[in-house]
Amino acid sequence: MKKMMNKIKIMGRALKMELREHKSSFMVFVTLRALVILIMILQIFNGNFENVFLCILTLILLIVPSFVQVNLKIELPTALEIIILLFIFAAEILGEIQAYYIKFPAWDTLLHTLNGFLMAAIGFALVDILNRNERFSIRLSPVFVAIVAFCFSMTIGVIWEFFEFGMDQIFHFDMQKDTIVHTISSVMLDPAGGNHPEVIENITDAAVNGQSLGLGGYLDIGLIDTMKDLLVNFAGAVVFSVIGYFYVKNRGKGKFAKRFIPRLKTKDADFLQQAEAEDEKANEK
Repeated sequence: MKKMMNKIKIMGRALKMELREHKSSFMVFVTLRALVILIMILQIFNGNFENVFLCILTLILLIVPSFVQVNLKIELPTALEIIILLFIFAAEILGEIQAYYIKFPAWDTLLHTLNGFLMAAIGFALVDILNRNERFSIRLSPVFVAIVAFCFSMTIGVIWEFFEFGMDQIFHFDMQKDTIVHTISSVMLDPAGGNHPEVIENITDAAVNGQSLGLGGYLDIGLIDTMKDLLVNFAGAVVFSVIGYFYVKNRGKGKFAKRFIPRLKTKDADFLQQAEAEDEKANEK
């Protein structure tokens, strides 16, 4: 137990050093953390404990970038770290608690596009770090690295849609937001029972169990939203994959790409090792 507590103490010290490494990202972290705590207090007073849970989850997620950097010895560029922190806040606090997903229809689209871009950057870094490691004899072409980054981004996007579908089916959430449509086509409506899709146009109302939904059209449950999310994820992934391709081809000359591609930490930035060394010195005394 004592050994476990000591490890937690060392990790906490390393995380503090990591958080304070870059002033700009640290200020963003502190500001967002303060806002989340304030919102959490307000939600407690309002008795909305589901939102309190979202606030706690957000506080944990805000630590994740620093935790990853410390444990995996990977350096996230300041610009990338700030965008990740803002992304978490925008998705959980603004999107869910402040209902921006409902107030601003483009909010979800914007975040999924950004997710495709960021995940491509991370996937790109995973391959590029291995590609530049002297212990590996394989050297991948810029095209292949870009393709892997694109596939990684799309895989993350698909897994997230699986998660949304699971939450909706199991817990009856509405993460896959519904869409009002005015035209549908389905083979289920073929009077002959064949494979010919029947088209219904100009739909102005839909009823469930004989009661009008009052939505002004037919209710598509999640499918259009899911496909739109994957399409914009695709767009974000393609954009960064192209940027990454030229970054590798010109061997790191692109200044824009450098701001988003993680890299291995140098020894002087290995804060976990520094925290462990400080702990050993303290024990010797």
